Amino acid sequence: MKSCNRHAAWCICIAFSTGLAISTAQAQDVVPIDSIVALVDDDVVLRSELDLATKGIVDRIRQQGGDLPPKHLLDSQVLERLILRRLQLQRAAQTGIRISDTDIDQSLVRLAQQNNLTLIQLRTVIESDGEDFSEFRQNIGEEMMTERLRQRVVNSMDPITDTEIDILLASDRFSGGEYNISHILIQLPEGATPKQIAAQESKATGVYQQLQEGLDFAAAAISYSGSQEALEGGLVGWRDLNSVPVVFSESIRDLRAGQFTAPIRSPAGFHIVKVNDYRDRSQVMAKEFHARHIMVETNDLINPRQAMEVIRGIHQRLKDGEDFEVLAKKYSDDVSSSNIGGDMGWFLPQIYGERMEQTLTALKDGDICEPFQTESGWHIVERLATREKDVTVDALRNAARNNIQQRKMDLEIERFLQQIRAEAFVEIKLQS
Repeated sequence: MKSCNRHAAWCICIAFSTGLAISTAQAQDVVPIDSIVALVDDDVVLRSELDLATKGIVDRIRQQGGDLPPKHLLDSQVLERLILRRLQLQRAAQTGIRISDTDIDQSLVRLAQQNNLTLIQLRTVIESDGEDFSEFRQNIGEEMMTERLRQRVVNSMDPITDTEIDILLASDRFSGGEYNISHILIQLPEGATPKQIAAQESKATGVYQQLQEGLDFAAAAISYSGSQEALEGGLVGWRDLNSVPVVFSESIRDLRAGQFTAPIRSPAGFHIVKVNDYRDRSQVMAKEFHARHIMVETNDLINPRQAMEVIRGIHQRLKDGEDFEVLAKKYSDDVSSSNIGGDMGWFLPQIYGERMEQTLTALKDGDICEPFQTESGWHIVERLATREKDVTVDALRNAARNNIQQRKMDLEIERFLQQIRAEAFVEIKLQS
């Protein structure tokens, strides 16, 4: 549908460029015609798409109480994000990435469950906000395509080794706490000339001076930053000193919350980093659960609705007093636990996914939950007991692994996005 609209707008623009016109009187009765704001290889970005995306950013900034940047700067930033999105979708399609209706349906079911809604209720909420549900579905599919493309990029990286983790844990850079940071990047093109470098350095200095004079950091990021998180006000989130480049860590180590660095030069450009908050690392305690469950798997032989009917029947038998262990042995499709009455042993709930964690947390010991759905099928869980476990050592190793992975992943994805942007034909038609 969008493709047809884009081509229609393109044809209309060509018609007007060849001299077709209408009178002023007629124009007053005609609905304004959509226009093209960017050509992206063999695709286009329409003014209506830009306006809708910009409205979403403006609404979010206002809800957060932030300062709105000048409209032309915001339009330019949002358009660049739409261009990158379009290029990622094109590359995903070219490399054989496909998203089925079933994939989208499952994603919508998970989204509804995360918000404690049914799928029908989710649709009602979306449409009550003035958004077309079919457009929402399409956006979900596009997000899944770009995520799978980025995951391919990440999967091509070398795996993190235990030696890398051990070296990091033994280093001084891992001994401190974590910083919540925001970031502004004044980007340099690949192979930048001395003139380009000087111009971008001057721009970075100008932004830094405006920040010193009181310009809101988030507004400055939205207006000027070339980083992926620009439209989120530059917010990067929690990082320890090892998960950011060394040149950043040395600059932010002694900053207090609310302070920001002077422009920092890197191969990518000039960076200004702000520390929003700081927290120390401490002993990590986690709640372990002992539970048992019954799972009815969905597959080629039993669809989700059929599985739901089966699990509801089992749940009713449990309510009528039948033994959980007996029913699990007879009906559960989880081969790792069915033969021992569904017993899952002691475990940290997040290893089985967010839905399982939410369910177990809401129960009391001895409670049996209502049937719920995950990607693998339908489940009934009985929470048997809980206990606290010291997971500091495991948490530190996981944090070290995640930090190394995050640093490498950020660099690899940024490099990939710069590459596809540089290789593409892009013509900006946005009027200032």
